[in-house]
Amino acid sequence: MRLLDWLVIAAYAGGMLVIGQYYARRNKTTDDYMLGGRRMSPFAVGLSLFATLTSALSYLAVPGEMIKHGPMQLVQYAVFPLIGIVVGWGLIPFIMRQQAASAYEMLEQRFGPSVRLLGASMFLAMRLGWMATILYATSDKVLAPMLGLGPQATLLASVVMCVVTLIYTAEGGLRAVVLTDAVQSLIMLGGAVAVIVIVTVDLGGVSAWWPHQWAAHWDEPRFGFDSTTRMTFLGMIMSSFAWFVCTFGSDQMAIQRWLATRDARAARRSLFTTLASEALVGILLGLVGLSLVGYFTRHPELFTESASLVTGADRLFPRFVMVGLPAGMTGVIIAAVLAAAMSSLSSGMNSSSLVITEDFIVRFRSSPLTDAGRMRLARWISATIGIAVILISLLVSRIEGNLLDVCFRAVNLLTAPLFVLFFLAMFVRRATTFGALVAALASIATAVCIAYATPLGLPPISIMWIMPGSFATGVVCGSLASLLPIGRPSKNMAP
Repeated sequence: MRLLDWLVIAAYAGGMLVIGQYYARRNKTTDDYMLGGRRMSPFAVGLSLFATLTSALSYLAVPGEMIKHGPMQLVQYAVFPLIGIVVGWGLIPFIMRQQAASAYEMLEQRFGPSVRLLGASMFLAMRLGWMATILYATSDKVLAPMLGLGPQATLLASVVMCVVTLIYTAEGGLRAVVLTDAVQSLIMLGGAVAVIVIVTVDLGGVSAWWPHQWAAHWDEPRFGFDSTTRMTFLGMIMSSFAWFVCTFGSDQMAIQRWLATRDARAARRSLFTTLASEALVGILLGLVGLSLVGYFTRHPELFTESASLVTGADRLFPRFVMVGLPAGMTGVIIAAVLAAAMSSLSSGMNSSSLVITEDFIVRFRSSPLTDAGRMRLARWISATIGIAVILISLLVSRIEGNLLDVCFRAVNLLTAPLFVLFFLAMFVRRATTFGALVAALASIATAVCIAYATPLGLPPISIMWIMPGSFATGVVCGSLASLLPIGRPSKNMAP
């Protein structure tokens, strides 16, 4: 790290704080603070959601996955048009008609307060684990190897990153989150392009790193529904479709973005911006992985015991940043990784704060809070969330596997079970409160059994089946349980 690199990182962090302070003076109501006044730009909202979902985990995991296992993961983008149709015309119009602040308020309209609290709790558990994993991955996989940090210094770096994110998020609310996310998405894009260009120039052209045959250490491509194979083309398509639909249809971070726009048409434009950005940057990060295979094959002396094409593939991107970039560019790439992490942290903090405020405090408070009181409460809750995330991040390192495995086994474990509740509320007219509770439990149990089949003594199942399997189990069990004469029938939501 040279002085110019540190100046780039400092300028990036300073810019984020300035944006937070700018919007802190412009939030007058709770709607302004939590939903941006419901009149935000669809393009900015779409970039924001893309930056939120493309966390530092993805920014590091995609090149590492490409290096170690090959390009099969890129097939997921073929299903994006179908995702756009299903979410854009099947889910978004329904969501926009509810006019709620919290996504889980919609569940109460159909199933009552118990399911609302269950959904909100599942969201908080999922996103707290997600933010903690982002902190761990960014500090352990990037900052530690690049800056030569020890365990204590790595923890300090996590704290600093979390505090900076917390300041601009708590001050500026959703408007600051959306604008910083949009800026961060451009930084991520520029960082990926810069790596590809620098490697291409170093090796003498694209053909020098473009693979001309299937690498010996890559997984053999498989196309069918083999549940025991780690990744197949059809399995990847199903998993990608399930993840995006479940996330866009039940996650507060996504639903909050839709509700921040003017109407369903604007929300759809945000969705298409998100999908297009996701595909573009995902493909570029895949190309980063391929280019790094070529770069380290040409420069094998740069391998270390913990970073090679087969072992520690997740560490090769950070390793390249240390040894392969000119002055200033190292700072740009570190800023890009920090942008990926901080955009996700800011959205997670903002959405989690809203859920705790609306679903657990305001919902059961006997006297109403003023707008100023709600914003003040949300800021204090954001600070508490930041502390909790730092503590939880200390436990994430115990999960085995590369970053993609960690994403599926820890971060996305509750994605499909949460969407099961919304699916029953939207599309199963006979669904009851009892059926929804049974569905959630069955779906969670299925997800855990698939994710941790080996430790539980079960036949091994690919992680690609966690979301499709838990979703299908939850819907079937919930629909059948709703036929039992237990509890009162639930109310139908606004069509």
